[in-house]
Amino acid sequence: MTRTIFSAIVPSGRLTLGNYLGALRRFVSVQHEARCVFCIADLHALTTDHDPRRLCQLAEETVTLFLAAGLDPGVCVIVRQSDVPAHTELSYLLECTAYTGELNRMIQFKEKGRGRPKTRVSLYTYPVLMAADILAYRTTEVPVGDDQRQHLELARDLALRFNRSYGEIFVVPEMSPAIVAARVMDLQDPTAKMSKSAPYDAAGTIRLLDSPDVIRRKIMRAVTDPGSEVRHDVENQPGITNLLEILAACLDENDPAALARRYQSYGALKKDVAEAVVAVLDPLRKKCADLAADPAYVNATLRAGAERAQALAAPTVAAAKQAIGLGTL
Repeated sequence: MTRTIFSAIVPSGRLTLGNYLGALRRFVSVQHEARCVFCIADLHALTTDHDPRRLCQLAEETVTLFLAAGLDPGVCVIVRQSDVPAHTELSYLLECTAYTGELNRMIQFKEKGRGRPKTRVSLYTYPVLMAADILAYRTTEVPVGDDQRQHLELARDLALRFNRSYGEIFVVPEMSPAIVAARVMDLQDPTAKMSKSAPYDAAGTIRLLDSPDVIRRKIMRAVTDPGSEVRHDVENQPGITNLLEILAACLDENDPAALARRYQSYGALKKDVAEAVVAVLDPLRKKCADLAADPAYVNATLRAGAERAQALAAPTVAAAKQAIGLGTL
């Protein structure tokens, strides 16, 4: 079986430091190790109210950042979800396999949609579309954080149920283990994840295209914790712990607790975190500007990605359709 990695980012906002440390950088590191499909999941952005023009702009910016981060379209597949009909076609087949009880238990629907007026049906069903995204490519592993574990478990359950009912069509994917700073927290509220959906000028969110001065200002103003000892302690020092994990990720060190022993003050830690983040993101920002000046290359990347992705997914979708009773036997 071919080792296949699939992952996606929803263009619901401008990408953050968390998206880079927890996803993009990891994508780059594995692209030569397996067949990889990296997706701009624009269909998932339709589950809530949105501005169509802004969604197009965010999708284009996201693929540009994929390239700027170091993804090579000659090595991996970079694809915009809406460009590949196989995603939505397979999603309906899986909806005919899923149970309402499963979707009722999805945490994001319970938190964002249940009982609220004007909740879109797509918010309820999008975990099935996410399962289709994964299963269409015969994915063997998915590098996702703990906040997406429930959705991957649903994808596994649907694959197993379909296979039992209609024949062995789908590969049952595994979740890749988390890494340091896979979940970067908000600098102003270290109990909440840094979110690309936050207002653009949110003080607790570092955007990948923020200038060095903006990055330094946000980090130097980051919320810290009572006391003065620098410790890696999620329960009692979430602010300092977040800064230590960001620093460890930027320096490619695996032990943020060991980093803590180098510091005697919060100020010194913040300064080093700020410079480490600038050192990581400044080349990315400059590369992104160069790519944005050549939209023809970005558009060609998307066209080629759509063709390759559809070619990879089509046999799985065709087999699933035949197995479930559609078409000729």
